[in-house]
Amino acid sequence: MRKARSKYGSKKVVVDGITFDSKAEARYYKHLKRLQANDQILFFRTQPRYLLQEAFTKNGVLHEKIEYAADFEVHHKDGSIEVIDIREAETEAFKIKRKLFEKKYPHTLSLLTYSPDHEGFLPTKEYRVYVRKKMKMRGRKRVKDIH
Repeated sequence: MRKARSKYGSKKVVVDGITFDSKAEARYYKHLKRLQANDQILFFRTQPRYLLQEAFTKNGVLHEKIEYAADFEVHHKDGSIEVIDIREAETEAFKIKRKLFEKKYPHTLSLLTYSPDHEGFLPTKEYRVYVRKKMKMRGRKRVKDIH
């Protein structure tokens, strides 16, 4: 594994020639490989891109297309498709892209966060609730203190 920094300060990780923005993404990739090897999913794609809005020109100004690059696209055995993003928080830009994605695509969009305490992934909202409760019990003020 080779490491570099991503724009959010996490370390980029390369696994199987694929660059992931964080250790958590690389960990989830390995999890999906196990699921596929054990015939629990049909297949998955890494870093799929979804067109949210076409490029257009207005008043002589070109407005570039808007795309959403997810972390994973999982094709389940029942025919459903789940788009997965590994993140601890939703940025304002992501919230807008999520709304555009939800309107345009029928796929389920899941946000997951790695929880060291659970040694696995939780839905991001569930993870944030867990962290807040844990901080309250411990009297801590920062997420970093929990790990």
